[in-house]
Amino acid sequence: MTRARSAVRWSAALTAAVLLYSGGTTYAAGPTDNTNVPPADEQGGGTDGKGGLSASVSSIRIKYVSGGDGGGKEGNLGTVDPNWKPPACWYEPAFTPAQLKRFVDTDGGGDVGIHESWWGKELWTDHYRDGKPADNFDLNSPTNSVAEGYEDYNEGKDGYFWRGVAPDDSDPDSWDCGRIMFWVDAGEVPDDPNSPTPQTLAEYAYNKVKVPETKVELKPAAKSTVNLPTWVWLDKGTFQEVKVRAELPNTGLWAETTAKPVALHLEPGTEDAEVYPASGDCEINGDGSIGTPYKAGNADKTPPCGIRYLRATNGQPYQLKASITWEISWEGTGGANGDLPNGTFETTQDMNVQEIQAINR
Repeated sequence: MTRARSAVRWSAALTAAVLLYSGGTTYAAGPTDNTNVPPADEQGGGTDGKGGLSASVSSIRIKYVSGGDGGGKEGNLGTVDPNWKPPACWYEPAFTPAQLKRFVDTDGGGDVGIHESWWGKELWTDHYRDGKPADNFDLNSPTNSVAEGYEDYNEGKDGYFWRGVAPDDSDPDSWDCGRIMFWVDAGEVPDDPNSPTPQTLAEYAYNKVKVPETKVELKPAAKSTVNLPTWVWLDKGTFQEVKVRAELPNTGLWAETTAKPVALHLEPGTEDAEVYPASGDCEINGDGSIGTPYKAGNADKTPPCGIRYLRATNGQPYQLKASITWEISWEGTGGANGDLPNGTFETTQDMNVQEIQAINR
């Protein structure tokens, strides 16, 4: 089996659905994100657990440092900036020379680049053992660049073969990492715009943050009354700071991304309502609580956080939206630090509102 030497080029729009086979080389979109860290005594490379090398399996290690795992689902924290998204692709260490040799000798197959897969041992030995050149897959360049080959997997040298990783290879921006697996000496990172940085890891960790999905406390809980305020609060400890650490093995790179709850925003679900405060933003108190719990005798008082409905519902409840704003910051290797766009998590609760002349609470 020999590999076709001509460059293969196609539109990024095809990557999510098209699978082409050409001279033993498969060009395809990989599976969805599946962070996987093999044990230290196993071969590296981001294998998919089935003997294949997957460009969507990252070696980044994720650890929840504080706040537990937040109690919610991974990635449930939305960003307030619609134009921001986590990195589409980056490069990371995959194999030592010995690991790559073992991978090839066991007839491994899979993604040698994000959008380029090799199936068949000869494809790997041609380039990484016998020194034959191969094409990078450079969608944004007029022609594919040529990757020079290696002799005997660079055995005897200290370093790693790096490969591209894309959590979602259907993302057109993932084509920016078009190089096939390449060599980098130990202690160095590639001279490439898509080399990983502490901020890369911080942004990756952002998408791993899990925040609680707890609904807000209401009084009255079952049914509100026209022109009487509904008190809204959250007890202290319900929302805590969540810190996620991301480390990229064999690079010394790490980052910790911290999500800190800072405010609760209320939207009553109708224009016939007033919110307290008028902005609808209830700040988090110093002890971590939000608002003030309702107490007997407070029926006619104005709550620091709450809603006053002006019109009753008629069989169809209002949809009260309560969203927590999370302030996102990060720090990482070498004192690097910064901020990322605030995150939000929103819950919706039914609000039935009655209209009566008098009420005892």
